[in-house]
Amino acid sequence: MLFNQTSRLAKITSPLGPDVLLLNQMGGGEELGRLFAYELQLTSLDANIDLNQLLGKPMSVGVQLADGGERHFHGIVAQCSQSIDQGQFASYQVTLRPWLWLLSRTSDCRIFQNLSIPQIIKQVFRDLGFSDFEDALSRPYREWEYCVQYRETSFDFVSRLMEQEGIYYFFRHEQDRHVLVLADAYGAHATVPGYVSIPYYPKDEQQRERDHLYNWHLAQQVQPGSLELNDYDFQRPSASIDVRSAMPRPHAAGDYPLYDYPGTYVQSADGEHYARTRIEALQTLHEQIEFNGNARGLGSGHLFSLTGFSRQDQNREYLIVGCRYYIVQESLESGGGSSSAQFDSSLTCIDAQQSFRPLANTYRPIVKGPQTALVVGPKGEEIWTDQYGRVKVHFYWDRHDQSNENSSCWIRVSQSWAGKNWGSMQIPRIGQEVIVSFLEGDPDRPIITGRVYNAEQTVP
Repeated sequence: MLFNQTSRLAKITSPLGPDVLLLNQMGGGEELGRLFAYELQLTSLDANIDLNQLLGKPMSVGVQLADGGERHFHGIVAQCSQSIDQGQFASYQVTLRPWLWLLSRTSDCRIFQNLSIPQIIKQVFRDLGFSDFEDALSRPYREWEYCVQYRETSFDFVSRLMEQEGIYYFFRHEQDRHVLVLADAYGAHATVPGYVSIPYYPKDEQQRERDHLYNWHLAQQVQPGSLELNDYDFQRPSASIDVRSAMPRPHAAGDYPLYDYPGTYVQSADGEHYARTRIEALQTLHEQIEFNGNARGLGSGHLFSLTGFSRQDQNREYLIVGCRYYIVQESLESGGGSSSAQFDSSLTCIDAQQSFRPLANTYRPIVKGPQTALVVGPKGEEIWTDQYGRVKVHFYWDRHDQSNENSSCWIRVSQSWAGKNWGSMQIPRIGQEVIVSFLEGDPDRPIITGRVYNAEQTVP
């Protein structure tokens, strides 16, 4: 048998060139708002491949479709290994991950000011050299006066920001790249040509030429029915900014409320958005439908309509929120053609009319105690403050700023007395070292609680 990929169901494109690596098996999966991972079992005639020629490089799997087209699974080689040779062939194992996964390999402490969350995310991507992303967001997003990446990977940082705003992502795969699509609504998704509707056939011994689904499993679970948030705005201390969003279900115990504080907002409209997206994230789990099938063109983020199922209420449009794949190639020793290959997938779906939101699973950094920082301002000034007596500081962990009036947000300063038009006022001067605490340990919410001397600012 010739060692090539001609007439095989799935073909490898790698940095080593054509027909150096052939696919035996592929497993793995993907979810909306989560990193994909594809595990490849590969065969080669070369038992001496330098793994450094693969690690960190792009690789793709092309799967032949029924209409003669091809579907691609593209990723970065995050891990590769070699195992004991099988007969005349060498065996290699490769894990493909998205370029976004590389953000889990870098961390920073960094301040962003006066930007929306989508703007911050895109800036992080570009600063790390990535451009394969698209914005399919459906609405404008609030501008954040102050947002801190603090002792966390860039992946964790952008993930928690997306979870905060109800933004998620999926990937569009091409032969030579994969594109991250930022999404927040139904309009970001589309059907696949040839897979607009998928028939359901019960699993039996018949050989069916058309891609189809053959297993169905529906699961429902009790979720909270409402979420209430509250917060505080010191510029409007008497204002009520409590908000609530409700999505009760008709079953028993379907209306239990959640309450949380702080909601990380000062405008009620922003709070309403956060309450709605958080309850929608929980309600995403209320009903999920799983299918098994061999629909080679379908993946996470695609829409399709089910036909031919015995329960008519299930013949509707679905959004695929998760997918697992299993490909088994024909044996090289047997000389089998593509007819002996197997493609199976497991689809996790929700009703297309149900808004998808990512659960807030990413750890939020906590500042575990007070820090010291340097009071800063414009060159030539001694005092730099606003009408509330707030000042700006340079944090010693911030390697990006220039130690000037743009180094931080305005930060409130604790005073020994503070009443209505009476009390004491001691404004920290530029160059002085101050003690900074953080409300709830949140790096986005600093407050100055003291001042200290140092070798340059000495005791009197």
